[in-house]
Amino acid sequence: MNVKISTAGELISLAINEDVGEGDHTTLAAIPEGTKGKAVLLCKEQGVLAGMRVAPMVFNLIDENIEFKPLLADGTHILPGDQAFEVSGPFRSILTAERLVLNYLQRMSGIATRTYALWSLVSDLPVKLLDTRKTTPNMRVFEKMAVRIGGGYNHRFGLFDMILIKNNHVDVAGGVTNVLKQTQQYLERTGHKLQVEIEVRNMDELQEALNCGGFQRVMFDNFSVTEMRKAVDIVNHRFETEASGGITEQTLRDYALTGVDFISVGALTHHVRSLDMSLRALI
Repeated sequence: MNVKISTAGELISLAINEDVGEGDHTTLAAIPEGTKGKAVLLCKEQGVLAGMRVAPMVFNLIDENIEFKPLLADGTHILPGDQAFEVSGPFRSILTAERLVLNYLQRMSGIATRTYALWSLVSDLPVKLLDTRKTTPNMRVFEKMAVRIGGGYNHRFGLFDMILIKNNHVDVAGGVTNVLKQTQQYLERTGHKLQVEIEVRNMDELQEALNCGGFQRVMFDNFSVTEMRKAVDIVNHRFETEASGGITEQTLRDYALTGVDFISVGALTHHVRSLDMSLRALI
């Protein structure tokens, strides 16, 4: 299988085609050709701004004659009433781009805001907060960008850039030892240089993995804080360690204090409320 990673521009073009199609008939009907003016992005809710690199790409792909003027930067802590950017040019094009721009910024800012809130709980500790592949189809580039803006880190981008052996892989392959040996054979046979991570569900699987080797990181799946602390001690820095599953805002710091290297939280991208914003025409 040949893997092609779509660029942000390609994904935005697909989104424009989805939304605009043969044309924005409402704007074409209501706004006289040649009408020009300005609009501002108004923040209506407190949070962390994200998407300021994406917004000008949308406007430019719809109409290169739109002038984009940033007023705030990604990562800015915004308050209701703040203005993030100003655009000027053909009003037809500005209005056509409006909803798509808002969709990106509202979604990305919601993710950045949530990520920052969780990161703040453990920012004094050496642990790194990771996202997952639980993203919106064709929005992964932007959602993972928002996680970074909020203070988090990206786990693997997709299935192609890392080997992450999950529980189903272990069960179908016939156990931890079998799946790790088959993985090493695969890497030797193909010549791929990929990091290997294995997920374990209990201390027995952890010990079996440690006995076998052939990986760089071990993920503890749904371990309690007590079990996590014991597991981290057993690994003793021989491999990277990652906590995953069932970790909430209330328990995040307790897990971080176990000494684990990474904590992955799928809710950073799949359980997020968009931030409230609007594009206001300046008449």
